[in-house]
Amino acid sequence: MTYTIYHNPRCSKSRQTLALLNERGIEPVVIEYLQAPPDATTLRSLLAMLGMAPRALLRRGEDAYRQLGLDDPTLPDAAIIDAMVQAPVLIERPIVVHEGRAVLGRPPENIETLLQT
Repeated sequence: MTYTIYHNPRCSKSRQTLALLNERGIEPVVIEYLQAPPDATTLRSLLAMLGMAPRALLRRGEDAYRQLGLDDPTLPDAAIIDAMVQAPVLIERPIVVHEGRAVLGRPPENIETLLQT
């Protein structure tokens, strides 16, 4: 029953999500994704578990979003994933994974769906 959290300790929502897991007695595997970015294969897997398109996982307020021209609606998914691999700050956070399912912890209460399994 391993839980994994793709975590940024500087992000309040990420810290709140980790705290919520800890309050439930769960000590997840913590991946500080800015230090250890997921590769393209891992991102595709996370997106599939989340049921999201790559564009939906982008943090649009980041400088890299504008610098890389990610607001271009014609960009293919592969280009967006490549951008997230190169600049992991673009990845929305936190992502919590458990038993082949994933949820975005925005808000942190979203993880309740994983805790009920």
